[in-house]
Amino acid sequence: MVCVSRLFQRLSLLLAATIFAALGLGFALGEFGMFGVHAGSEQDGAYRQMHVYAEVLKRVQSDYVTDPNINTVTTGALHGLLESLDADSSYLTATEYKIYKDRPTSGVAQVGVTVSKRYGYATIVSVIPNSPADREHLGDGDVIESIGDTSTRELSLAVIRLMLEGKPGSTVALSVVRPRKPDPDKITLTRTVIPAPAMSDQQYENSSILYIKPGALTTDRVDQIAAKIKTAGKTRKILLDLRDVSEGESEQGIRLANFFINQGTIAVLQGQKYPKQTFSADPSKYLTGAPVAILVNRGTYGAAELAADAIVGAKRGDVVGERTFGEGSVQKTIELPDGSALLLTIAKFEGPDGKKIQDEAVAPTVLVGQNQDDDVDEDTPQQNKGDETLNKALALLKAKNS
Repeated sequence: MVCVSRLFQRLSLLLAATIFAALGLGFALGEFGMFGVHAGSEQDGAYRQMHVYAEVLKRVQSDYVTDPNINTVTTGALHGLLESLDADSSYLTATEYKIYKDRPTSGVAQVGVTVSKRYGYATIVSVIPNSPADREHLGDGDVIESIGDTSTRELSLAVIRLMLEGKPGSTVALSVVRPRKPDPDKITLTRTVIPAPAMSDQQYENSSILYIKPGALTTDRVDQIAAKIKTAGKTRKILLDLRDVSEGESEQGIRLANFFINQGTIAVLQGQKYPKQTFSADPSKYLTGAPVAILVNRGTYGAAELAADAIVGAKRGDVVGERTFGEGSVQKTIELPDGSALLLTIAKFEGPDGKKIQDEAVAPTVLVGQNQDDDVDEDTPQQNKGDETLNKALALLKAKNS
């Protein structure tokens, strides 16, 4: 029998603590052990899996071809455990968590991308115009294969986002895989402090349609949208461009939807142990009953998805474009005894139809363009039709009576 080292024992205990936290079993001893009540089948299954993991780890330590770094092995297993849940759930080592806690909240330089994880790697959701990433022609759907010499498959989403940030003027080297290109591009970006994308608006069809592109859904930006709608009057048709809008808080997405919806459910937030919250339209915040259309693409993310999904659910207007990215959840930070931490998803947003945005994204009512997963023949010339999504939405609104 091979003896298990103290390091092994300590790491096994860490794994146990992590699994308990991830499964919401923090009170398991009080609920089951002290009162002599046995855990249900799901808890029993978790205990059995812990024993299996301990046996696997012991075999790796004793029989692997070389003496493994058990700390690295265990950290990798914990990363995999959390990422098997969803892209936003992360395990942070003690060192990573300290950096995460101590990161500055203002004046941080960035490269100009919103990232998530897809298929195990960091994937670009959207790119801020005129940012370093934009100048290197990075786009929605590009995969960041590695940051420096580290594969993003080995990194949690929280750490990936930290590594893309830094001091103004500092650089970061990326290996980027673009759709339908076999070889990755090696790119070095210089971080800079990037302001939120500018808001723009325009009149169409003899000023009968007000086009608004907010760029972000911050509190101030949604205030500006409200002011534009009020100035336009209650009969002016509204075309809201939420393509590549990835910045903003969920509350602002709900608030934006309320401008166009005067009754009913806008969104629901709930989880296994998270109290159900229903966000209903407030008639006092309703601004216009005129026809509305929303433009979306795969870079529409988070708060913008909440707004678009509410419009669809209320049958309030057309949502035109591509299927959105699929982001709508709440995370909780759970500190562990050794200084490490979990960023664990504890609740997800649902639209009025009960579908989880995180799982199913927002499907447009009028599909224009191709989503990332659609097949495209590279040898077939693509006709330049201008902004086809915008033109389609304008035609739909033009045909409607105010």
